[in-house]
Amino acid sequence: MSHRIDTMNTDVPEGFVPLSNAGQFVSVNGPIYMRASDRSLGFRVRPAHCNPIGICHGGWLASFLDMQLPASARHVGSLTDGFLVTVSLSLDYLSPVQVGSWVEGKATILDRKGSLIFTQGMATSCGSIIVRGSGVYKIARAPLAADAKHGS
Repeated sequence: MSHRIDTMNTDVPEGFVPLSNAGQFVSVNGPIYMRASDRSLGFRVRPAHCNPIGICHGGWLASFLDMQLPASARHVGSLTDGFLVTVSLSLDYLSPVQVGSWVEGKATILDRKGSLIFTQGMATSCGSIIVRGSGVYKIARAPLAADAKHGS
């Protein structure tokens, strides 16, 4: 089932603020918003997020959930150091979502084994689950950007 919402709707639900310091990917593809109380992320589907048939692209939804899972893990797991690097991400798409729709994510930690965090979560819109997923993230303590520049 698809959800049609006014494409001019730019409202953001109460409690959500623009996500800051999220890097160039979010700057180019966002905006993404966060509710500080539980680290839920959200975004309003824009035409730039859509595939040729006018629904939110699965790749963008995958990227969104790949941000939501570690954001929740950092909050719930009280992780204050390191960056959570994706080891594995598995998704199931359940429902399409249209331009103008508000999409909101939620996630939980399933387990932690050393530097690996196991998570699961979902993104919803208009009360329907649109994508669910699970991910494994590794706590990386080294400065990754510097390593990447030097081919390490």
